[in-house]
This record gives sequence, C-alpha cells and structure tokens, in this order.
Amino acid sequence: MKQLLTANEAVARGAWEAGVKFSSAYPGTPSTEILENLSTYPEINSEWAPNEKVALEAAIGAAFAGARATASMKHVGLNVAADPLFTLGYTGVNAGLVIINADDPGLHSSQDEQDNRYYARAAKVGMLEPSDSQEAKDMMKIAFELSEKYDTPILFRMTTRVCHSKSIVELGERKEVPFVPYVKKDKFNPVPAISKVLHTKVEERLKKLEEFSNSTELNYIEWGKDRKIGVVSAGIAYQYAKEVYGDSVSYLKLGFTFPMPIQKIREFASQVETLIVVEELEPFMEDIIKAAGIPCIGKAKIPIEGELNPDIVRKALIGTENKTIQYDRSVVADRPPVLCAGCPHRGFFYELNKLKNVVVTSDIGCYGLAPKDIAICMGGGFSVAHGAQKVFNMVGDGRRCVGVMGDSTFFHSGMTSMLEAVYNNSNVLLVVLDNRITGMTGHQENPGSGFTAMEQEANITDVAEVAKALGVKHIKTVNPLNLSEVKDAIQWGLGFDTPAVIVTRWPCALKKLSEADKKEFGNYKTINKVDADKCIGCKMCVKTGCPALEYHSDTKKVTIDRNQCLGCDVCVQVCPKNAIVREGK
Repeated sequence: MKQLLTANEAVARGAWEAGVKFSSAYPGTPSTEILENLSTYPEINSEWAPNEKVALEAAIGAAFAGARATASMKHVGLNVAADPLFTLGYTGVNAGLVIINADDPGLHSSQDEQDNRYYARAAKVGMLEPSDSQEAKDMMKIAFELSEKYDTPILFRMTTRVCHSKSIVELGERKEVPFVPYVKKDKFNPVPAISKVLHTKVEERLKKLEEFSNSTELNYIEWGKDRKIGVVSAGIAYQYAKEVYGDSVSYLKLGFTFPMPIQKIREFASQVETLIVVEELEPFMEDIIKAAGIPCIGKAKIPIEGELNPDIVRKALIGTENKTIQYDRSVVADRPPVLCAGCPHRGFFYELNKLKNVVVTSDIGCYGLAPKDIAICMGGGFSVAHGAQKVFNMVGDGRRCVGVMGDSTFFHSGMTSMLEAVYNNSNVLLVVLDNRITGMTGHQENPGSGFTAMEQEANITDVAEVAKALGVKHIKTVNPLNLSEVKDAIQWGLGFDTPAVIVTRWPCALKKLSEADKKEFGNYKTINKVDADKCIGCKMCVKTGCPALEYHSDTKKVTIDRNQCLGCDVCVQVCPKNAIVREGK
C-alpha cells in the first residue's frame, strides 16, 4: 500500500514498522508532528516530556530496559538534551535507540539556525539523513538495525523542508521485535574508570562505522551524462542539486553522513574533474573532505546562511536565474506575525508595556510575538531577568525586570530559573502566562493540561502551587483579559523586594475547550462590534494590536472582523467612548 506522507509522518510510520515500543518528545517546529503521529499507534507508548533532556533520558531508560525507543526534538532542543547524548555516545545501547533531530535552516520558527550535524561528530555517534519521505521511513528501520549492531545511538537528522514536504511512501508491516533482556553491565554506570575503557571502545566503533559508511548502499553514486562535475550531497540539498543539474552531472548521494565515507568520496573525486559539495548551513561535509586532502568547492560559492532552494543553488553554481515576476519591494508593507485575536496574552502585555521603567525578558513561545526587550531561549525568561536585575541594583539603576514565560515553558525549564531567583534573593517580577496548553507548536498537552499525548487523563500540575513549593512568598493568579486586574497585579508584584509571581490563567484563543475548561471559564466566546456613531477614530483599540480591528482612513472609523473576534473585551476596556459592544446589543 502507498500513501502520500510528510517525512514526519513517514518517520513515525518507520518507527512503528521497526517495532518501536517507546517514544518521548518535546514539541518544537519542525519536529512536532513526529510524536503526534507516533501517538496514533497503540503499540507504542508515546509521551510528551517536560523538556528534551527528559525525553532523551526516558528513551535511554526504555532502550536500556530492552525496548526499541525514540526521542524527537527540534535542533535547539538537542542543546537541552546534549548532556545525556554525550554520555550515551560512550555507553551505547541495549535495544535500539534513535534520536530524531529536526534542524530549521531559514529560521522558519526558531531563534537560530545551528547545524546539528556537528553533534554527531562531537558525541561520536552514527548519523543518517533522509532526502524525502520514503527514505525517512526506510532509514528509520535501518537506524534501529545499526544502533543495535554497532551498540550506538543513531542521530537521525532532518530539516524543515524534508519534515514538511510530502511524497509517495510505500508502506510495510510492523516487525515485532522481542524485548532485549536487561542485564547489569558496567557500561550503564559510566564513572570515570569505566568511561576510560568505554572511550577506547567508542573510537573502535567509529572505525567500524566508517567501514560501514564506505560500503553501505545508503551512500551511492549516480553517474550522469558527464563526469566533468561530481556533486556530493545529502538530505534536501541533494534534491535541489538534482533539480538544478538533472542528469548532466554525476552525484555521490549520502544517506549515512557520519562517519563520512572518505574512501568512497576519494574514489568518486578521482573520476570527476571538479568536486562540488552542496549542503545547507555549515560546511560540515566540505571541511571533512578537505581535511582528507580532497579538493572540492562548497561554501566559496554556496551561501552559508539561510535555507537553500533550487534557485539559490542554480545562481550560486551556474550563474543563471529563473525568470520571476518583478515588483517594487519598497511598497510592500512589513507585516510581522502578531498574537491571534482573542489571545489571552494581549491584555497582559498591553498593560505591562505602559510602564516605562521596566525591562521585559521573554521566553520562546507565542508571547515572543508581543513587545519585549530580551529573549534568548527556553527557560531564559526568568534567569535573564534575575541576572539583569542584580546588575541594575548594583549600579543604582532604578529599572525593574519582569520575566515572562508560558506554562509549557515553565514546566520545560522555567522551574529551575524561578528557583534561581528565589534562592538568590532577587527582586524580580516573574510571570507565567498559563493559556492551558502548549500554544505555538499546535496545542500539545503538557503537565498542566490534564491529558497525555495519548489522550489519557493525567495528573495536573498547578503553576501557582509549584511556585509556592519553590519558596515564592507572593503569588497572584489573574484573568489576563481583565485590564484593571492585570494593572493592579503588576503594580502589586513590583512592590516587593523579593520575588513575586503572577500567573495569568485563561485558555488559548484557538484551544478546543475541555470539560474542565468549560467548568472553570464558562462559555465566554462571543463577537463584538463597533458602534460607528460613537467611534471617534482615536485608534486606542487598534493600539492593542488585535488583528480583528481595522481602521479605515476614509471614514476614520474602526470596524471588527467578526470572523476573527472572540469577544475578549480588551478593546472594549480601552475604548474611551464605549463604542464597542457585543453583537445583538
């Protein structure tokens, strides 16, 4: 049977066919749909973890105990999971373990575009890179075989364009793999004396993996009409090179990319006049090839920044461009992404940003679209605020720091950041924007939502109770759409010389309400309208940033798009003329 699948869907299918029994992940574009699809297979225990480190550690435990397992995450998530990854490179596995990593060239939904192929080299583990959905499914099955044969975790590197592109996939049946009996082994306890021995075995394993890399059909040559140019490529970059050159040049297509098949590359290079390395982001393959003394062309022509596409590759290597429609880019308005109409974060930020002597440090999430001063990484909203506040206090600067993060991020890595502020006697205001779900990545469950990835009821972790347990003495929970309540809470929180916590609690505007949500928040969604006779065109409502509001320069009036409005009433509260009312009134 064949199906049209994204590579994320195909990876999940491949894991199922490979007999995987345990999967854990933290949601993050472009990897999110992997676990979402894994959770549809009842044979696999699929879990959302609080963060990527925990996801990998849980998968390690499952693999050591004898079940094939996966951990999936986006590229910056692997930074969080790096600690167990590097030690896992030493210990090896019991049952197969595959770490699925999705890089994001072009920064479609990320704060950087790091190239995680270097993690395979640094952690000394094998790496596979699919170029399309069929390869994604097939290589997953191979990855588990390699993991068990060579006693190594396998890094399965994907990119945004591979993850989200669809192609035809031929499906197979599930192979039920027996549990591998758990036997106590020294390698599972890598204290220094044991790790010294393990390091030697790791180096021996890398030599065996390089032998495999040179002989496997995952790395193969496609001879073209001409051997003047030979292209070495992998992943989606291979597809771009094929679209540009067709069969006019020859290719060495790599699917197993670490250790690199240097012997095969050397043989290929000896049979072409010019060797070109086409790869996205860093010169990972190029540097290894050049270090082996093989001349090649790569980043001297191909951009090191951003996502590639056939047009970029064509212009870089051939010097020609496809004809496109030309237009005056100067007349195109910049339209940055904004918070959704009815977003519960809007009211809070509307009030917060009225304060002029405040530095707002944010985290990574929907609220990253709101006005703020600093944003670094998951969990950084609180600890960055703490560090900055300490320095402002030292120099006598009167500014106050407000750290902001979402509920899922709080569970991810915000709890330790909050503890940092409490332990070190900070006077920051810390705000957890609890919209009752993991919002930006598409509404995945988290420890505070009440459900697991497999839609089973779960224990609910209360943010305010966690803050209390961490030692916070001043905690207030508010409705973020009630502007006077928010304003009072912010002033209250800034009035302490010890950490204060505000929890804003209201469901995401797009959330499908659970029975618990309906019981707590009621049936609150409605639609507002503007009374044109009362509207004076002052634009106060528009300053809230709600995309449902539109100012008309011809009439100097505001209207509300009823297809977007949810009746959050933030605009109602800021209108000085009471011109915004509920429909039907």
